[in-house]
Amino acid sequence: MTSSWWKSAAIYQVYLRSFADGGGDGVGDLAGLRSKMDYLAELGIDALWLTPWYPSPMDDGGYDVADFRDIDPLFGTLEEADALVASAHERGIRVIIDIVPNHCSDEHRWFTAALAAGPGSPERQRFWFRPGRGGQPHNNWKSRFGGSAWTQVPDGEWYLHLYSSRQPDFNWDNPEIRAEFEDVLRFWFDRGVDGFRIDVADGLVKDPALPDVEDGDQTPFSDQEGLHEIYRSWRKIADGYPGERVLVGEMWLPDMSRAARYLRPGELHTAFNFDFLVCPWDVTRFRDVIDRTLHAHDEVGAPAAWVLSNHDVTRHVTRYGRAGDTGFTFADRRHGVPVDLDLGTRRARAAALLTLALPGGMYVYQGEELGLWEIEDIPDALRQDPVFARTHGVDPGRDGCRVPFPWSGSAPPFGFGPSAWLPQPPVWASYTAEAQSGDPASMLELYRAGLRIRAKYPADSLRWLPLGDDVLAFAREGFTFVLNFADAPLALPPHQEILLASGPLTGDLLPTDTAVWLRS
Repeated sequence: MTSSWWKSAAIYQVYLRSFADGGGDGVGDLAGLRSKMDYLAELGIDALWLTPWYPSPMDDGGYDVADFRDIDPLFGTLEEADALVASAHERGIRVIIDIVPNHCSDEHRWFTAALAAGPGSPERQRFWFRPGRGGQPHNNWKSRFGGSAWTQVPDGEWYLHLYSSRQPDFNWDNPEIRAEFEDVLRFWFDRGVDGFRIDVADGLVKDPALPDVEDGDQTPFSDQEGLHEIYRSWRKIADGYPGERVLVGEMWLPDMSRAARYLRPGELHTAFNFDFLVCPWDVTRFRDVIDRTLHAHDEVGAPAAWVLSNHDVTRHVTRYGRAGDTGFTFADRRHGVPVDLDLGTRRARAAALLTLALPGGMYVYQGEELGLWEIEDIPDALRQDPVFARTHGVDPGRDGCRVPFPWSGSAPPFGFGPSAWLPQPPVWASYTAEAQSGDPASMLELYRAGLRIRAKYPADSLRWLPLGDDVLAFAREGFTFVLNFADAPLALPPHQEILLASGPLTGDLLPTDTAVWLRS
């Protein structure tokens, strides 16, 4: 385990409910994850990021936390969590867990105490309770899951929730909240976890005036200056532990330079690059977002972190397989728009090599290494994402990227367990990990090869190569990267060896939507 591992780490995101079921109840758990550690080691990743494993009523897939210092029985026990961390460490794999500091579950002991204590009580000062205005909420803020961001309680007051009504927001102006989360960090660091991915990292601090906003304005509840003090205190805690424990921010900010400010020395280590994730399949847009990313991170001396998919967004095989703008926005998931899976897969393979070639760290969302796509025909009765319910079905929600992982076999549930909490399509029989393992043409073997080569050739920078307006090409330590966006095949530049290609080449011609790594 080398120093500053996080600067170039390949991190694998495990959506715990959907990875592997070791308990036989149709839901993924810690026992299932432990049973697949050799698969992850063979894939070649450096660390795991686990979605929340805490006790929760699961209104929002575990992001509604009832107890920040325990494991939900659905997933296992504290002892099993300790065993998982130990098992990962034995294989040289670090473990990053989610922390959810913006809000908790309405079943958290502090919120139930706040409801019982009544208006004006110290217990309510831990949250954002307000009397409202003429029988209406205190302001016009909207929940990011749809509807109002305020819910009224029987005594007439309203409480703020930027997400589900079962996820009341903490008031970070209250010193009790700050002390509580510092203690939570220490609790898990003491148990050996290597870092935290911070959910809604931009949203903890609110403008205390709670003003009305115009449509699209998130300023009063996002990117407030007081956040930096919080993360400086967290960084001191992390730095007090051996082995370089890390803090990773989830921040959907419109300005990358604003996000990079959280990566200044003494604050967070890295943050997700959502500009790259939402980028459409367009050579100019990719070149621009890569340039802006590297510039913004260089200014603060931090490494970039690249990501194509996660548990909140439409899988990129589907995004890249749609006509027109193939980016992503939460406002329009383009649910039901026709998808060319062959096209999407070809582009996803090229995008994988691009992501693996860029300097900095990168993330793999479980299933992307199998080439899985968004499952959009889940019956409404089986959907569990609160986004679907709160928007009355206008937004289909995020269940389609959370369908359980196909491991083996010829029919659902494909070795996930005796059953699966969301239905898998039968066509996944040829996409299982078992079916792809050893097949040199498979997505799985492409990822294994890419991760293996990437580890041999670490990169700190890149230099663009002028191979044409429709070509994304750069030189970096170890090899040259070329991705052809043009309609016609491209003649490869001079080289000694093809290290890896995202698809078959025709002699020295690179087909459209295909990427290659060349050693010169």
